Amino acid sequence: MLEAAIRVADRGGVEAITMRRVAQELGVEAIRARAFSARAVLSQHSWALGLMDSRRNPGPATLRHHDAVLGVLRRAGFTLVMAAHAVSLIDSYISGFVLQEPNLPLTTPDEVDEVAGGILEHLQADELPYLTEMIVDHALQPGYDDTSEFGYGPDLILDALEARRR
Repeated sequence: MLEAAIRVADRGGVEAITMRRVAQELGVEAIRARAFSARAVLSQHSWALGLMDSRRNPGPATLRHHDAVLGVLRRAGFTLVMAAHAVSLIDSYISGFVLQEPNLPLTTPDEVDEVAGGILEHLQADELPYLTEMIVDHALQPGYDDTSEFGYGPDLILDALEARRR
């Protein structure tokens, strides 16, 4: 980890050292990219979700993939146990999101406006103040995109794992 931070500083000075840049240097950013890639593929082929790790004798491609992911985490300084936790957390998050996504009544920002607006019309604001706040002050604000919610999870997981790694 220290060596990666030094390489970042050598290229851009001390002010260039950020956890994101050090993560890129170590390859941990590849874990985030893997999460987005897996979500994109599995969203299109959700039937594959149940097949991914269901074999007792996985093929060589699956084994190479698992080894590569573990290698990125171990080289980034994660203990073996923390690397196992990281893989489990990230894969569970991806799987859960992919399973939930087809059931959501929203796929575009315009649909968010339509669904949230419809809920708001029938909502008793004084009885459900936090839901009202969420719709009015968040979901109906310009720029809100429900389809971008996925990205928060991998970042949160990786940040939490990084804090524990130290």
